[in-house]
Amino acid sequence: MSKTGANFGGTVGWDEQTVIGKRAPRPGELKSESAIAAAQRAGVAIDTSKKYEAGHNKQHEAAKNTAVLDRETEELHHDRVNTDVARAIQQARNAKEWTQADLARHINEKQQVVNEYEQSKAIPNQQVLSKMERALGVKLRGKDIGQPFSTGPKKK
Repeated sequence: MSKTGANFGGTVGWDEQTVIGKRAPRPGELKSESAIAAAQRAGVAIDTSKKYEAGHNKQHEAAKNTAVLDRETEELHHDRVNTDVARAIQQARNAKEWTQADLARHINEKQQVVNEYEQSKAIPNQQVLSKMERALGVKLRGKDIGQPFSTGPKKK
């Protein structure tokens, strides 16, 4: 033992090298045609099987209700914005003398979104409708569509 009390084993000789951070060479995958051909010329055993869906997290079990969905004959579609809502958006925007681009800038959306809502082509999004209500000051949801949006406290 040395004076510091550290024991380093004493098995390392002068001729041996310790390399830190260097990995030992290992046989890699041959992906290119030229690498496969070179390995065949060298006489190396090659396995060229394809691993299907390797690296994908997929379930192997079919969904439980696939038979029910296959028997389904009803046409399914998304609801679109009501024409009353589209008309209320147009009227409130015109009352403020805003273009579609102006309204889009106020609600932080694209002009195309405003255009789809005014043409009743958009799938209703409650967040977008809420932003439009606040910007235009008009109710766009519920039973009072087109009525002024009251911002004050509720009366009892």
